[in-house]
Amino acid sequence: MKFRKSLFLSAMALLIMASACTSKKEAEETESLPVVKVATVAEEDVADIQTLTATVEADKVNNISSNSPNRIKQILVDVGMMVGAGQKLVVMDDVNTTSYELQVDNARAALRNVETDYNRALELFRIGGGTKQQVDQMELQLVNARNQLASAERALRNVRENTVLTAPVSGVVTARNYDPGDMSGTLPILTIGTINPVKVVVNVNESEFARVKMGMPASLTLESYGDETFSGKVTMIAPTVDQASRTFGLEITVPNPGGRILPGMFGRVQLDLGHARRAVVPDKAVEKQRGSGNYFVYVLRDGKVSYSQVQLGRRLGDRYEIIEGVEPGAQVVVSEKSRLTDGTAVEVHK
Repeated sequence: MKFRKSLFLSAMALLIMASACTSKKEAEETESLPVVKVATVAEEDVADIQTLTATVEADKVNNISSNSPNRIKQILVDVGMMVGAGQKLVVMDDVNTTSYELQVDNARAALRNVETDYNRALELFRIGGGTKQQVDQMELQLVNARNQLASAERALRNVRENTVLTAPVSGVVTARNYDPGDMSGTLPILTIGTINPVKVVVNVNESEFARVKMGMPASLTLESYGDETFSGKVTMIAPTVDQASRTFGLEITVPNPGGRILPGMFGRVQLDLGHARRAVVPDKAVEKQRGSGNYFVYVLRDGKVSYSQVQLGRRLGDRYEIIEGVEPGAQVVVSEKSRLTDGTAVEVHK
């Protein structure tokens, strides 16, 4: 009897010990859960500022060429140099100029002879020694001689204009395709771009097409000038949408009186497209993924957190606008994020 009682007491003791160990283990597991703070994703009326990558182009482009192939004697400017309207740029071989000058001299001499004959025929007709038909024939010859001289002079001017090539506008040399001694061909010898104003080209998502208007103000920042801002306005909206990228092109004209903005510079354009309802989260909720430019937040659902990549909009003080990735009303973690991974169970700080 004593043996049975002892056995019973031993079994009870083992059960109590097992129960205590289980309770302790459960308590330890509960205590090991990360305790996090969360915030509710808000929805606010946020200014819709679109930031777009931009490339600067010349407002107008002039190609400097000779109207016929010819040997290049001198090129007086190079890429990147500023030139003024009327400035001498290229000197071509003038080997053909002499022959055109001779043609002009011959046409002038022929005109003088015809004028003499015409005046003589006219005088004879007045005194009754000639006929009206003779006068009319000489008048026709006179008109033809004048036309021949005008044609020869025009050809000479054209040759001279294509012997010394000048800048039609003020701008910057953006390309040079030949060297002195080369024979000019199909490519322009030089290309000049006007840079006051300049033209900035950007692509905008199709969804924003209806919100972009002609004359809409825009601001430009350039990597070359840090945070300095240049003002411009929309002067061209592409009439079609690119089927591959689902974007449409804009041209923004920016005044450039000092010539500081040059074709080829890279920058960013900001367009104010009004306001939009956006999700907004505390900046403490946003993390940057290592080794990439992606950002994410941890969203709390049913006691566990899930990784959610987000597209950030503007920074609003201590908050971020979220373009996509999380919806208003969701709970996002704002503390202890270093202990979390996708699917981690957590305890919410009360």
